[in-house]
Amino acid sequence: MRLLTDHATVVVSGTKIADEIGSSRSEVWRLIQQLRGLGVDVAGHPATGYQLRAVPDLLLPNILQPLVQGTRFGEHIHHFYKIGSTNTAAMDAAAAGAPDGSVFLAEEQTAGRGRGANAWQSARSTGIYCSVVLRPALPPTEVLVLSLAAALAVRSAIRQIDSSVDPDLKWPNDLLLDGKKVCGILAEMNAEATRVRYIVVGIGLNVNQATFPRELADQATSLRLMTGGEWSRVELAIALLKSLHREYRALLERPDARELILRRFADHSSWIKGKAVRIEENGGSFEGTTEGLDERGFLRVRAAGLLRTVLSGRVRPL
Repeated sequence: MRLLTDHATVVVSGTKIADEIGSSRSEVWRLIQQLRGLGVDVAGHPATGYQLRAVPDLLLPNILQPLVQGTRFGEHIHHFYKIGSTNTAAMDAAAAGAPDGSVFLAEEQTAGRGRGANAWQSARSTGIYCSVVLRPALPPTEVLVLSLAAALAVRSAIRQIDSSVDPDLKWPNDLLLDGKKVCGILAEMNAEATRVRYIVVGIGLNVNQATFPRELADQATSLRLMTGGEWSRVELAIALLKSLHREYRALLERPDARELILRRFADHSSWIKGKAVRIEENGGSFEGTTEGLDERGFLRVRAAGLLRTVLSGRVRPL
């Protein structure tokens, strides 16, 4: 893919490609067919050579890295055409010493994970499936705030591309459009009692999906479905990494960052105050009305005259 991009204006012979990548012409043909299967528009055949008809909307490191230089995500970008889960790959890499700012992107996930035991539908080359490794000098109690900051980063990136799109932030880890999920965030960490060793923040963003499986059609949507047009995943991924860099740097450097994150999250959420909800937590459930976030970022709900704090439950509308 990198070689075809570098020679996008000319036809490149199979022999030249084979020499460049240290392979055989038959292997080049197999790889070309694989790229076509992934939606890359490559013209030609073994007898005449190959030419890239259009720059593909693939989240390739050599496309992204020059455009996110200067951020903490500009040096270690890993791309997979197909993988089980970017979060699993990132957690494994972090355990093996992957540096702060490592990025893991996939065109397709076969075992994408959401919060709890939920799966994340990851259709090929239609969404952004991204996990980043962070090694902040923070206590484990700040991880929720980091997850809320990631949601703000996603919202900001979307609005940089199209300011008419106004995602609603659902505590603690979803972005909604017209009440349907367009993005989910999964933060996982390895920590001691007082110190985070590393955090992996996974972001699944529905971008160009035209349809969803029947069981998800009334729950999920995409930016394409909401706006009626195709989005550049490359452009959106660049905006996302830059926005995430800004939010993360502010959290580490600004003394008032946590308070600002909580305030901004509440400002862009219809769920934080005055929302009638059902909370499902620890095998039970209760109903009440939301009354804002506490100083740690947990949701407060007034139920049966008592103010209760939701630590990890599922929040559903009544």
